[in-house]
Amino acid sequence: MRSCTMAAALLGSALVVLPTTTASAAGGDVPAAHAGAEAFSTGRAAGHAVLPANDGWAAAGPGTTGGSAAGADQVHVVRSRAELIAALGGDNATNRNNATPKIIYVRGVVDGFEGADGRLLDCADLADPAYSLDAYLAAYDPAVWGRVNPSGPLEEARVRSVANQTRQTQINVGPNTTIVGLPGARLTGLTLMLDTASNVIVRNLDLVDARDCFPAWSPTDGENGNWNSQFDLISVRRSENVWVDHNTFSDGDNPDRDQPIHFGRPYQVHDGALDVTHTASLVTASYNRFVGRDKVMLIGSSNTVGPDVGRLRVTLHHNLFDGTLQRLPRVRFGQVDAYNNVYRLAGEGFGYALGVGVQSALYAENNYFALGPGVAAGDLVYDWGGTAITERGNWVRTPGELPRPVGLLDAYNAAHDPDLGPDVGWTPTLRAARPQPAPLVALTVPLLAGAGRLAR
Repeated sequence: MRSCTMAAALLGSALVVLPTTTASAAGGDVPAAHAGAEAFSTGRAAGHAVLPANDGWAAAGPGTTGGSAAGADQVHVVRSRAELIAALGGDNATNRNNATPKIIYVRGVVDGFEGADGRLLDCADLADPAYSLDAYLAAYDPAVWGRVNPSGPLEEARVRSVANQTRQTQINVGPNTTIVGLPGARLTGLTLMLDTASNVIVRNLDLVDARDCFPAWSPTDGENGNWNSQFDLISVRRSENVWVDHNTFSDGDNPDRDQPIHFGRPYQVHDGALDVTHTASLVTASYNRFVGRDKVMLIGSSNTVGPDVGRLRVTLHHNLFDGTLQRLPRVRFGQVDAYNNVYRLAGEGFGYALGVGVQSALYAENNYFALGPGVAAGDLVYDWGGTAITERGNWVRTPGELPRPVGLLDAYNAAHDPDLGPDVGWTPTLRAARPQPAPLVALTVPLLAGAGRLAR
């Protein structure tokens, strides 16, 4: 057993004081049982925080409390992949079923490619013996294979390689969990998977580069085919009451623009930043920073009418989308409330901000769009098979002009056919406060959004 004296740690701008600790079986610090009310010197600290009343869809039903009811033996400080898995229940294969309330503080850098011996693995370590990228490129070149999906032993080896990586870098989170980053905390090369994991809170983390070692070639995806990846930074599936707050999402030093071109298409090693799919619902994403990513947020994974109908209810407020290219968000089926977000959109490859998908009901209010050269107001909405978007109070700033109110729907309809309608059939009521004017959020959100910016 080892112990350490009480140490002060800044969690954002909230002072969190960790008590005398003892070593857990996984080697991480666990607050001693006698700590009790001495655990935090500033009252209810970020780890014990719950989603405020009415703060978006995640406040519906029982609300979102995460691991706030955790006993002293279920408050952990983790510094490695092994410690994170141990704090989540001990076995990554079954942790998704661990509903014990738990609070997990992340300290330093936790790398999903960390092996059992502490050595950092690479893609070659995870590849099936029968797989190599060179062989894959030679076998499935459209000039040789044609425009049909890859099949056969080499594709089967790629699928086995993906399964190897899933076991390594997909970290399964169970219900009734709070994960909070201490100052400078970073999760890199991993996916936080919330699958059938209701009542979860994730805050104050720098989430970086959930790269896919084995992307799939999809020759019929689009006119020229595309490479598709599997791993998100956070994936929410079949879960309810999830709060994702004050995190930063990026590709770090491995941006999409630096990936090679294969078969004439970018070799895409990243999927979404924060995806909500597979009947998940009641999610609030607030004060997050999405930086320099291509695919950001997919809400609804399929156009098939079925279990997603009546689900996928998500609130996005006070988030910063900075240099991002698409899916901000892209919505299918869900009632999605997007208000008081700030968008800084420019750069080669920009696609759209708000994707209006099949049976979607996207309500966009008082958002601020700062547009770079080549991006016009009519580019901000994209029709993915939907019929309507409700929008009001949004502003836009284009190069060389003063900020001004903008009718996103009018701008879209003027440039595209067929027109989208103005009424999605519902009005948001779950908001912790009245939406602020868009010019005000243009000033405040860049200061407040992202990891390291939690208020006291």
